[in-house]
Amino acid sequence: MPRPIVLSGFMATGKSTIGPRLAARLGVPFVDSDAEIERTAGKRVPELFREEGEAAFRVREGRVVESLLSDGAPKVVALGGGAVTVKRTRRFAIDRALVVTLTASPEAIAERARTMDVASRPNLAVGGDPVARARELLADRGEAYAECHLSLSSETLDADAAVDAIVALAERDPLLVPLGSRSYTIDVCDDDPSRLTDAVARCAPSSVVLVTDSNVQRTRGEALEEALRPLAVSGARVVLAPGERQKNLANVATVWDAALGAGVDRDSVLVAAGGGVVGDVAGFAAACLLRGVRFIQVPTTLLAMVDSSVGGKTGFDHPAGKNLVGAFHQPSAVVADLAHLDTLPHRELVAGLAEVAKIALATDLKLLERLEHDASALARGDHGALLPVVRAAIDAKIRIVRDDEREAGPRALLNLGHTVGHALEAHGGYTRWLHGEAVALGTLAEMRATVALGWTPAPLLDRARLLFDALGLPTRVETSELAASWPHVGADKKRVSGALRLPVVAGPGESRLERVTLEALRKVVCST
Repeated sequence: MPRPIVLSGFMATGKSTIGPRLAARLGVPFVDSDAEIERTAGKRVPELFREEGEAAFRVREGRVVESLLSDGAPKVVALGGGAVTVKRTRRFAIDRALVVTLTASPEAIAERARTMDVASRPNLAVGGDPVARARELLADRGEAYAECHLSLSSETLDADAAVDAIVALAERDPLLVPLGSRSYTIDVCDDDPSRLTDAVARCAPSSVVLVTDSNVQRTRGEALEEALRPLAVSGARVVLAPGERQKNLANVATVWDAALGAGVDRDSVLVAAGGGVVGDVAGFAAACLLRGVRFIQVPTTLLAMVDSSVGGKTGFDHPAGKNLVGAFHQPSAVVADLAHLDTLPHRELVAGLAEVAKIALATDLKLLERLEHDASALARGDHGALLPVVRAAIDAKIRIVRDDEREAGPRALLNLGHTVGHALEAHGGYTRWLHGEAVALGTLAEMRATVALGWTPAPLLDRARLLFDALGLPTRVETSELAASWPHVGADKKRVSGALRLPVVAGPGESRLERVTLEALRKVVCST
């Protein structure tokens, strides 16, 4: 059992029944948060609710939940029905535990509550009609309840079946991108094709369209088919040519044509198995197809695992610049299996480490220190070193995306190195530099600029350069190439009135956004 398990959901959904059975199966303690509140307060929950009011009670409840989960010790914790309606409490539970939401219909809830003391359920007693009140509260809490690693109906599953499902979840130990009803899990594993089988099965698709490229098809095609074969659903296969130049509208149309030719409907699922190009093209195709169908990301490159597969950015390139046409469309699941990395050329594997280093420099000191310590093993592609790093990098990105899905604020910090990096890529015709290599060079160029502007300590630039070098990434680019690339910065989608919000690394694992004019940035980046 990797971490605590939290049972959430409305009252009378089975938490007090399933919780003790689950704890007994796992051999860990069971704790009811309401009972813990009553123990510490010396009063019953209904009494506290009446005396303090709901807002004050939720604060008290949140403190108890945090104290129960802070030590990280294995246990099963059942929460009160409204606990996760408080964002701080909900996110704390998601960060520290596996959260399982138990569900039931308003009618079932009212019937179960009828056998209880309704007075002890103060929220359900409001209005005098328990079914209507349950329906109202379930609607109000729907987005909060949806932010969970697993949702189970206690009406369709008996207690033992629910315990089996939760034990299976604990064995997977997925990460969660908590975005209300668009939340999804991310499996990080090593050579476990059943993760993909299960991810697609959870969608219960009417058909499956597998989108990949010829490189992935040649090296991993059979493994992908093996994972999809047990599902026995109809569909189509789309194999694109590899490379950044294939990230275009024509290939989006290729996916549409194949899917529509196979008779897909809105219950179909697209599976994007490949690097960032395949993921972005298939994701955009899914976003528009039938006004939106589900898709699953199966990143096969390190770059895609830690960056493009997470967060819902989809789209394609335009002759005027990179990623200028696109949409936000969150996947239904992500399965990052390190077995796919064994077929990557070494240069591409190393290039993916640039995105890990970028997010570490910008947001995560612990990850930065791990990268520095394990640089040689990571550069060799050692799976023992890569697995925790991939997981930590994804987790770091989740913490940004969950609070700024559409890049209105802090998510722009993830653009560190990308303004200059995208320009280098475009100038080189997407053949001179791999994306990760361009991001590494762009990060150093932008940090050199922010050092000159007095925003970044000079030793931090040296630290970043040493890290990139240890990881096997390029650290030098000619000033003449930067100058020649600069016209592409003018097409950057992040610019506004000749300026942009530039990510500034202010300290190890700490960053902020500063507005800088393109001309001021050019003078520093393109100087000798």
